[in-house]
Order: sequence, then structure tokens, then C-alpha cells
Amino acid sequence: MFDPVTAALIVLAVVAILLISGAHIGVSLGLAGLLGMTLTIGSGAAMAQLATVPFSTTNSFTLAVIPLFILMGSLATQAGLTTELYHAAYNWVSRLPGGLAMTTTIASAAFGAASGSTIVNAAVFTRMAMPEMTKLGYSKQLSAGSIAASGTLAAMIPPSVLMVIYAIITEQSVGILLIAGLVPGLLTAIVFLTGIYLMVLRNPEIAPRPEKPIPMSEKLSSLKNVWGIVLLFALVIGGIYGGFFVPTYAGAVGAFGAFVIVMLKRRAKPSVLAETFRDAVLTSSTIFVVIIGGMLFARFLTYTGLVSTVSESVLAFGLPPFAYLMAFALLFLILGMFIEPIAIMIMTLPVMFPVMTEVGYDPVWLGVIAVKMAEISLITPPVGLNVYVVRSASPVPLSLGDVFKGVAPFIGLEALVLMLLILFPEIATFLPSIAG
Repeated sequence: MFDPVTAALIVLAVVAILLISGAHIGVSLGLAGLLGMTLTIGSGAAMAQLATVPFSTTNSFTLAVIPLFILMGSLATQAGLTTELYHAAYNWVSRLPGGLAMTTTIASAAFGAASGSTIVNAAVFTRMAMPEMTKLGYSKQLSAGSIAASGTLAAMIPPSVLMVIYAIITEQSVGILLIAGLVPGLLTAIVFLTGIYLMVLRNPEIAPRPEKPIPMSEKLSSLKNVWGIVLLFALVIGGIYGGFFVPTYAGAVGAFGAFVIVMLKRRAKPSVLAETFRDAVLTSSTIFVVIIGGMLFARFLTYTGLVSTVSESVLAFGLPPFAYLMAFALLFLILGMFIEPIAIMIMTLPVMFPVMTEVGYDPVWLGVIAVKMAEISLITPPVGLNVYVVRSASPVPLSLGDVFKGVAPFIGLEALVLMLLILFPEIATFLPSIAG
């Protein structure tokens, strides 16, 4: 048997090798966790964990909200809600500097209230907005950057899958955390809109304005088509905030509401619905593989006592709370350059959460900070998952360099929002304090 520290070094090396070789992050974490338990508590105990963890992890009432939110987003897309949102937003802001990029940001933020998935948001709006922006003469960098960045808004705006993951790992209230993300998510969208406006004012050539103004009657008429998103948001967040049902029930109500909208819009062809459900299942399964692998890795950390050892060692430094916060944010940022956000949370929170709460940070506020760092990691080189989604989904020829250059200003805007959240924690805690 190996001592915990030696086993941890071996396990971390194995994780790094597997990730570099292109292995799935869930498989990498799971295999590394099994190896760690084999080295420290024996192969029999490790195999016992492999036999029980997958079922015990997924047999969770709370986790059921994830596939329900994803299904709701898939059905909302099938119902054409994204197209209607985009059209309405375009009518209202297209004449402003960078209006089409603003349109994408507004529509993506609104659709985030139905999808809960950054990948879905980025892929949907890349296919929809990228051809329109390039056709009107927008620079590829601004177009791709605004799409990739605004896609991350679904990570914060409820219903957020990342908030659910954070709540499960830290044993916090899912409903409270979902509500906590609302104001920070809207603040991020506003900062993005302001940033786009200023960028285009400085360099108008990157975003030509349409020549003809849109009549007020057409603007008002387009608003009647956004009722679907408003209804879903009211059902899910209104239901949770009003105390009518718990988040899992809210997910079920939202998914059913999206299905009804699909039926009312007469887009419920059997073949199309089958494809919609298939996509939702595949996305949910991918997330659950990461969760299961992460839980095996977490069991290794727990059984070897590494969590408590590292926590006690870190706290023994006696640093001021702000230093721990900076270390927490930096850890998320560095890992986010290489690993997807769900895996980062599963790997780091078992160790860092006790440390952060011990030095006095509010668990709900910390969840918002964690998700904000996850947002930033989604557009940070060299991996930046949303960057690759935009690159692969674009109907317009697009290089990774264009997308990374395009998201660079938005990383700065995200840093500004992060600073505001740190300086004014009430941005994240005000609504939960009322709901609580």
C-alpha cells in the first residue's frame, strides 16, 4: 500500500496523461480514482466502489433536474423559441452600434432561462447569428466572440446545470443557488451589451448599421412571439421563488411546458421529437459520466484523508480571507484552461469548499463566484470549450484564432463583473436572502 501523498501524486500524473491522450474527462477521473483507491485501500475496496458508486450517484432525486432542464432547452429550441427571440431582439436594438451582436447577447441571455446549457446556447446561436452578422459586414472576430461569450450566460442565469452541480457537491439548496444566479447573470449581460456598444463606437467598421429603421409597429408586434420563453421562465423560476415546488418538480414542469409549446406550434413530428429526445439523452449521459467519474475520484480523496489533510494544511498558513479567495479563483482559471467546468467543480470543491467556508465566505455567494469562474474558463485559451463549439458549429469559415481574438475583450468584461461580485456580495445574496 502507498501513503496518501505518494498515491495522490501518481493519480494526478495519471489524470494528466489520460487527458493529454484525449480520454474523456469522466473516464479519466474515474480510472484515476480507482487506481488511487487500489493503491491506498486495496483492489477489493476499489472494485466495491466501482460496483456501487454509479448507481448511488445517479439514483438521486436532486440530480433528476439536470436531464429535465436539458430536455426543456431541447424542446424550446425545437419550438422555434430561439428564432423568435432573436427576431424580437433584432427589431429593438439592431440600429444601435453593434446592434446585431447585442441582439445575440440579449437572445442568448433570454434563451439561457430555458436551456441551462452553455454548449446548447453557443451552438444554437452560432448557426443562427453567425451567417447574419457576416452577411451584414460584421467582423468575424466580433461576431464569433460575442456568440461564444454570450453562450456562457446560460451557466449563471437559471436554470443553470452548473449551479445544480455545485449545490449537490456542497450540499446546499438547489433552489436558493438557482435564484442567486439571476442578478449576476443579468448584470453580466448588461456589461456585455455596454462593452459591445463601446467597442463599436471606437471602431464602427467592425459592425455596420442597417440602413433602414424598423417601424415601431413591427417592434411591438415581435414581442408577442416571446411568450414561450416568458412562460417557461415564470414556470421554473417563479415556481421555485414562490415556493410552489422544489427545483426537480420545476424542471419537470418546465420540460412539460416546453413540450406543450411544441405541440401548440405544431412542430411535434414524431421523427423530430425522437431526435430532440435523443439529443437530450446524449447530453445528459455525457454529464452523468463526468459526475460518476468525479465521484470515484472524490471517494479516493475522502478515503485517504487527503481532503481534511489539505484543508488543515492550507488553513494553517493563516492567510487573510482574500488570499484564499484569489487562490480559489486562480485554481479555477488555470484548470479551466484544460478541463470542462463540471469536472473542475467535482475535483476542487471537496477540498476547497471547507477551506473557503471556514475563513468566512458565504456558501451561496461562493457558488456564484465558482460559476463565474467557470464562465470565464469556457472562453479562456487554450481550451475554452465554447470557443471550440462556435468554431465547429459555424456555417461560415472560421478559424480558432478569430474566435479567441474575438472573446479576448469579453474575458476582460467578465473580470469586471467578477470584481463587482467580490466588492458587492449583495449582488448575489440579495434575492436568496428574500427567498430564504
